[in-house]
Parts: sequence; C-alpha cells; structure tokens
Amino acid sequence: MTVDLTRRTLLQLAGATSLAMAAAAAARAEGLPQGGGPTYASRTPMRVGMVTLRVKNLDKVADYYRDVIGLTVMERSAGAATLGTAGITLLVLEARPEAAIEPRNAAGLYHTAFLMPSRKDLARWLVHAASHRVPLSGFADHLVSESVYLDDPEGNGIEVYADRDPSQWQWSEGSVKMASDELNIPDLLSLTNTRVADYAKAPDGLRVGHMHLRVGDLAAAERFYHGAVGLDPTRRRGGAAFLSSGRYHHHLGMNVWQSQGAGQRDDQTTGLAWFSLVMAKQDILAAQEERLRKGGAQVTALANGVEAVDPWGTRVRLIRV
Repeated sequence: MTVDLTRRTLLQLAGATSLAMAAAAAARAEGLPQGGGPTYASRTPMRVGMVTLRVKNLDKVADYYRDVIGLTVMERSAGAATLGTAGITLLVLEARPEAAIEPRNAAGLYHTAFLMPSRKDLARWLVHAASHRVPLSGFADHLVSESVYLDDPEGNGIEVYADRDPSQWQWSEGSVKMASDELNIPDLLSLTNTRVADYAKAPDGLRVGHMHLRVGDLAAAERFYHGAVGLDPTRRRGGAAFLSSGRYHHHLGMNVWQSQGAGQRDDQTTGLAWFSLVMAKQDILAAQEERLRKGGAQVTALANGVEAVDPWGTRVRLIRV
C-alpha cells in the first residue's frame, strides 16, 4: 500500500496546523508545560498488566483496537472480547449496550498507554495510522518518551508511545524531567519506509506501559496509590501526579483537570472497569496486600492476588504471575 505520509497529512489527522499545536494537545494529555525501553518498564517490581473497559458497542470498539492498535482478538463472544499480543492478554472489553457514556468530568480513565518495543515500531505504527486516516489527538516528545494520542470510538483515551533509553532520563531529587516538545516526525519516520504500510499487527513485545486516570482529589489519590498501593512518586505538577515502580518514569498518571471534586463513579456507565498491577514475586504481593489492609483500603481476595478499590470506585488488581 502506498502511503501519502507528509507532515501536512499527520497534522490534518491531529486536527492541528502546526507541530506546536499538536505538542500542546499532547501537553494537555500529560499535564506538562506547553512549548527506557519497554523491557525496563516490565522489569520493575510492579508493572501494569491488563485493562478492562466497559463498552456500549463491543464489535465497533474491538475492531478498532484490532485494526488501529493491531491487537489480536484472542476470544470473542456476544458479551466480551479479549485482545492482546503473543498470547498475552492486554485488553478485555465487556459489552454494556444499555450503558451511558461516562462523562469526562467523572473520575475514571484518562488514557491507556500502549508501549511499543522500539522507536522503529512506533514509526511503523504511525505510517499505519496515517494510511488508514486514523484521527489523532496530538503528538509530542516527552524527553523520556515519544508519544502519539488518539481516542477510541467511545472516547476512551489512548497513548501509543516508545521510550527513550533509561540512561537518557534526567532525574533530580527523585523527580524525572519531562516536557511536551514538538515531536521530530521526520527523524522518527526515517526509521521506516513511509511509502509502505507494513504494520499488519502489534509487535509481540507491545505492552500497556502505563495508565493515566482522572481522579477527584490529587492528595487522596496519592494517599491511595502511593501510601496504600505502594507506587513511588516520580513527578508532580499543576493538577497532576505521576508514580512508578523501580524508577520507571511513570506506570501511573493521575489528574484533576476535568474531574476536580468528582464523586463515586457510576459502574453502570462505560469506561474503565479495572486494571492490574503485576508482580513476579510472592513476597512483594504479600507486602502490598499488607499495605492495603493497613491503609484501610477495601480489599477482596482473588485466586492470584487481591483487588482494591480507589476512593472513586476504580478497581485495581494486584496479582502475581
């Protein structure tokens, strides 16, 4: 397939007239000032495992993640679809045809971030997105990573990104330096053939690199996700906080830009049902469960871990694999 991939094409898909506008849109998606490889993200004591979304139109949304992101449909029924890569589940969609769309000022999902194994994979995916005229929300260079933003058919936010090598991340007093600079599209696309879309499916190494949530109160969110769940702060600024395990730049982002003061989520609406944090060692899981219980969190035992509920009703599962 021959692809008309010019900067103008990408800007049109992003609804922007300049790279600066696209970077500004990405800044709004990460709460950064306007103007490590995935193996690192997966080697940390805790990492993001999978995400479950409630959706109105199961077929439409499942087809989107298959055709746009390139996930493989592993199981599909009238009530649910399971998607992933290399036999690993990354996304489950639960059919809720009667549900109302979750409002953007409610607590819940801001975006799910799919981490490409390499910068070249991100370039290949961008050619694929352009060839299929996929609308984009913005793109930016965050210093630690390079990112493209978009939304699924029901408004669930998505980030597709590639990390820079962790040796290039700049830390100061426990805070990692991030920005929202213009993405160097020509340099990124120099890694692939822009005239041929060869991204048939997501690479086997694709993972959910981080989650970004809307919350009702940043201090309460930090008490839960840092104090009880055990993720460490890596950056805080203007209505947003970022946390991680093992000095990754962030496994979790949280913001109150649209949701300040939000109350309990309505589980009869669409949106995020739950996501998982995975750990490889039983002693880490046991320590995290003890932290949750001591912190007064609502905890439910699972066959391979526990489930806790954040102050707005978003469920997070801590599991061992």
